[in-house]
Parts: sequence; C-alpha cells; structure tokens
Amino acid sequence: MGILKEKKAIITGGSTGIGLGITEGFLKEGASVAIVSRSADINKIKINNKKENISIFNIDLADRASRSNLVNEMMSTLGRVDILVNCHGVVLPQDSVEHSEDDWDTTIETNLSSTFFLCQTVGKHMIDNKYGKIINIASMYAFFGGVKVAAYTASKGGLAQLTKALSNEWSSEGVNVNAIAPGYIRTNLNRHVWEEDLKRSQEIIDRTPAGRWGDPEDMAGPAIFLASHLSDFINGVVIPVDGGFAAR
Repeated sequence: MGILKEKKAIITGGSTGIGLGITEGFLKEGASVAIVSRSADINKIKINNKKENISIFNIDLADRASRSNLVNEMMSTLGRVDILVNCHGVVLPQDSVEHSEDDWDTTIETNLSSTFFLCQTVGKHMIDNKYGKIINIASMYAFFGGVKVAAYTASKGGLAQLTKALSNEWSSEGVNVNAIAPGYIRTNLNRHVWEEDLKRSQEIIDRTPAGRWGDPEDMAGPAIFLASHLSDFINGVVIPVDGGFAAR
C-alpha cells in the first residue's frame, strides 16, 4: 500500500523480535528505518525487504553518556524523523525479596528512563516540525502484576503512564504519542517458555481466544496504523495486541 512512503522512522530494538516485525512492516509500507541496537549487524538481520532502506546505529541505551552523544549524532545524520518506535527493553526475572538493586536500576534505566530520553530528544525535533508519531512498546504487564518481574512490571506501567503524559503535552503540537501492549509473542525474550515450558505455554494458548501465541509480524499492523495518518486523532492510548488474552 505504501502508507508510510517517504517517512523516516527510528525503531529501537528493531533488529530482533517484535522490533524486527515492525521494521519489516514499515519497510513494506515504504518507510526508511534507522535501527537502534546494542550491536546489530545489517548483514546478519534476516529481513525480506530492501536493506538499502535500513541504517544501523549501535547504542547502549542504558549508558547515559554514550546515548546522549550518539542519539544527537543520529538525529543530525537522519535530518528528519517522522516516526519513533521505542521497542527496546530488558527483563531480569527474580523473586522480589531477593531482587538486586543493580538489576532494578538496569531495568528501569533501560526500559523507562532511556525511553523518556528518546521521546524528549526526538520529540523536540517533531514539535519543531509540527508533526510526529511516537509509539512506545509497553506490555500487558502494564495492566497485570506478573510474578517475579517487579522491576519489569514497574517499568512498563511507568511507560504506559509516560505515554499519556507526553500525549497531553504534545498532541496540540502535531505529535501523536501512543503505545502498544503486546501479549505473549514468540521472541527470544520468552523462548524458555514456548520452547521448553510446554505446560505453561499450553496454559497461555488455552487462555488466549485466538488459540495461539502471537508472532512478531502480528505487531506490524497496529504499529503501521499508529505511525500513519489514519491515527491522527488518536492520542494517549495503550492498545493491547494479545489475541484476546486480557478479555478472558
């Protein structure tokens, strides 16, 4: 369809999992994509669309000093950014009574603080242009408490609220800020469940009305919608994409 033709997008975590599914969808719809990753190699990204429309910026978003310099350099290189998708993240499961402070700090810094920094840095540019689409990838743990993922749940709940707060400030400036809350999606992050813990995997399938785990490409459609002109009057929402898991 080319609904994102000539648009420039930044996708953090865009070389694997959900981020890669969104990257594929954006490229198919005509966008150019700048992937932000710790160590992505364009020659190793398994992608079906044109790689000449991809650029790579290797940044550790949990490192405040390096991300500040490199993100500003990236913005200068790209010249214009129409779409920002924050899809990076880390989860370090552990019992809350034994949760290390370092792991808490790493999770919050990576999942929440760095996302605010990216929204702030790119948002200034979008406000100047009176146009922009920011899509934060939250989680169903923005609604659920989870088990042994206190830091991750806190970070994703915070991300959902950050989405609403920024939307309240920036919607009148032509910048739409929304979020997607993925359900159980087959990625490396949870491979230990869908490949090894078959009992738990089946429990998830049984509760999901769609009758299956989601795949990364299932995230592309909602992201394309929120990145396009079709969502111009949608602001501050967190859309569950979970096969109906939360509805049961």
